[in-house]
Amino acid sequence: MDDFTCAETVTHEQVIQDVDRRMPDDAVLCELSEFFRVFGDSTRIRILYALSRSEMCVCDLSKLLGASQSAISHQLQILRSSRLVKYRREGKTVFYSLDDEHIFSIINIGLEHLEE
Repeated sequence: MDDFTCAETVTHEQVIQDVDRRMPDDAVLCELSEFFRVFGDSTRIRILYALSRSEMCVCDLSKLLGASQSAISHQLQILRSSRLVKYRREGKTVFYSLDDEHIFSIINIGLEHLEE
């Protein structure tokens, strides 16, 4: 018997009931899964990290990350549709930033976890 299975087939009904009561609906958990899936691309993570430090335009992100402007724009569209980044126009230039402080926190918590 390995350390990853129960030695006996005994369930802990109170624990199961308590967790089940607090468990979000499947639809919410599916949305959460999709939310975290967006973080699964290294280019998007690099963009998010850069935007956690400063508002930037596509040209600046392209130069910083060594990727084409079209590749950056494509990733920004995914991040926008997932409500991770927002934009503002200043003349002909579009500046991107994190949508809110939660995104900054998620990135920092992930980095802290990796540094442990």
